[in-house]
Amino acid sequence: MMKNIAIFASGNGTNAEQLVHHFAHHAKARVALILTNRSTAFVLQRAERLGVPAFYFNKEQWAEGSEIVEMLRRYAIDFVVLAGFLARVPDCVLHGFPQRMVNIHPSLLPKFGGKGMYGDRVHQAVLASGEQESGITIHYTNEHYDEGAIICQERCPVMPDDTFDTLAARVHQLEYAHYPRVVDELVSALE
Repeated sequence: MMKNIAIFASGNGTNAEQLVHHFAHHAKARVALILTNRSTAFVLQRAERLGVPAFYFNKEQWAEGSEIVEMLRRYAIDFVVLAGFLARVPDCVLHGFPQRMVNIHPSLLPKFGGKGMYGDRVHQAVLASGEQESGITIHYTNEHYDEGAIICQERCPVMPDDTFDTLAARVHQLEYAHYPRVVDELVSALE
């Protein structure tokens, strides 16, 4: 039976697009829905171009959560993937997907995680700290920002002449290479 994946995204949607392409001809799973908390998120345009239903919910709708749960039920969602999603997931959504909701973070957690640590802020903090390596962490989502059980970490070096743009590009390549693979393994293992 085909498993339905929902992606929550707040921004550009490059990881969402990688996931849609990865599952486009998959035998067991597909991206069935994209949800965003930003009406101007470019992920909405990507979703339209890719033929994936996508919807915006405002701040109050996200905080309350019942409309999100109803949308996920309507699309028979089995697994949720956060891909650059910057809002807290409501408890009613979290509890509906135990061990079936994952996030990706652009650092080696627990370093440089938590509320307000996303995107370029993370890369700037990594560079300012003098770290010799960075990378990505794929983890289950829970009630706390970036504190869910770690599933996978992939590393890359921090170069002496790195800027946050060059480090971000290297980290993005790790995201594109590994997030679809890990999500595929998790979804394929669902009963």
